[in-house]
Amino acid sequence: MQAIEERVGDRALLSLLRGMLRAGVMEAGSLRRGVAGTPQGGVVSPLLANIYLHRLDRAWSSGQHGVLVRFADDVVVMCRSRGQAEAALERLTALLAELGLKPKAAKTRVVQLAEGEEGFDFLGFHHRLVRGRTPRSAHLTFLARWPAPKAVQRARDRIREITGRRWLWMPVEDIVRDLNLFLRGWANYFRYGNSARVLGQIRNYALQRLATWLSKKATVDEPGDGD
Repeated sequence: MQAIEERVGDRALLSLLRGMLRAGVMEAGSLRRGVAGTPQGGVVSPLLANIYLHRLDRAWSSGQHGVLVRFADDVVVMCRSRGQAEAALERLTALLAELGLKPKAAKTRVVQLAEGEEGFDFLGFHHRLVRGRTPRSAHLTFLARWPAPKAVQRARDRIREITGRRWLWMPVEDIVRDLNLFLRGWANYFRYGNSARVLGQIRNYALQRLATWLSKKATVDEPGDGD
């Protein structure tokens, strides 16, 4: 609220935001009130997180610690050396501590962006330095990106959910519509970079799942002996 009050003086709006922070969330029919922070999944939580973490952006020195790229609570810092990267991680940890936060250990690491190294995931994409595959580009290295394994698995899970057995009673047109809506959205987000191969795999998986769903539906819809 202190960060918001730096720019907002409207008492009615400030009161509304305080009420939303105190409202709590419903879980399995029970009301749970948090003691700090914003409710996960709350409509204003992403906005409030950006307002709060804007203090991190303002305090960061790109010249000293590398270029910080932040989207909501996902952060990548691009550095020129491992020494600078380790110093950047130390600085980032200190700044977050001043805000009462800390980096998530499972997702925080120093990565050398070089040919043959593992690369890193950011915002659903996997980023890796690779060498050109054609004779004309074999002497070049470039930063390639494609959907990360976790993003691919979530897409497969969603396709499997849309084409699940419990929807055999639905019209074919509705299933095809829902599947197309998902695939268009997914492809529009991941169509950048070097994603053609993965997009083709997801398309083929969707076709396979739809064919399986149609065969099961045909069996369910077959009239019985007494019909």
